Amino acid sequence: MIWYVDDDNTIRDIEVYTLTQTGFEAKGFADGISMLEALKTENPELIVLDIMLPGKDGVEVLKEIRSNPETRKIPVIMATAKGTEMDKIQGLDTGADDYLVKPFGVMEMVSRIKAVLRRCEPDEKEEVLSIGEITLSDKEHLVTVNDEKVVLTFKEFEILKLFMSNPGIVFSRDKLLSEVWGIDYLGESRTVDMHIKTLRQKLGDAGTIIETVIGVGYKMEGKR
Repeated sequence: MIWYVDDDNTIRDIEVYTLTQTGFEAKGFADGISMLEALKTENPELIVLDIMLPGKDGVEVLKEIRSNPETRKIPVIMATAKGTEMDKIQGLDTGADDYLVKPFGVMEMVSRIKAVLRRCEPDEKEEVLSIGEITLSDKEHLVTVNDEKVVLTFKEFEILKLFMSNPGIVFSRDKLLSEVWGIDYLGESRTVDMHIKTLRQKLGDAGTIIETVIGVGYKMEGKR
């Protein structure tokens, strides 16, 4: 089941119709508040979420989805009419899996949905990673340092998980953008640098395990 959230009735009806004609079950919502209410009783496979919504905008709605343990794994594609760099950054940093810039073709939407669903196929294997004083539980979405809980944003968690899954491997900024943000995101490298800086700060003294490789990118030293 794919949910499409857009306050434009015409656009929403066209997209829902297209999805049903291409083999998906689909349901439309005119605002994020009604969609969040529906999430209390049902979880879709994926949500296409417009940024400009009445009541609560798409970014606020996405934050609620990602903060709820019952819904945080649902793939979300953000749709924006603005197409500005900051809209994309804000949506992706909040935890969007991809974005569409309006106006977009219906088949582009279907293609993006299929690609995100392939990327987000559930992994039933529980993985707990430990390096030095840092422990990360993917299933519980929990990070601790010396058994003390550390609160990370969605992207900070994904960056840390990537490093801890690949100790000693150097990741360029472009590679981090591709792996963590999930797309070939043509943003400025300071987006990565900002996230690394805040991640190190939140990890405290343990954050020094994330090393800068001058002229290349970042890596995490240590053994799993």
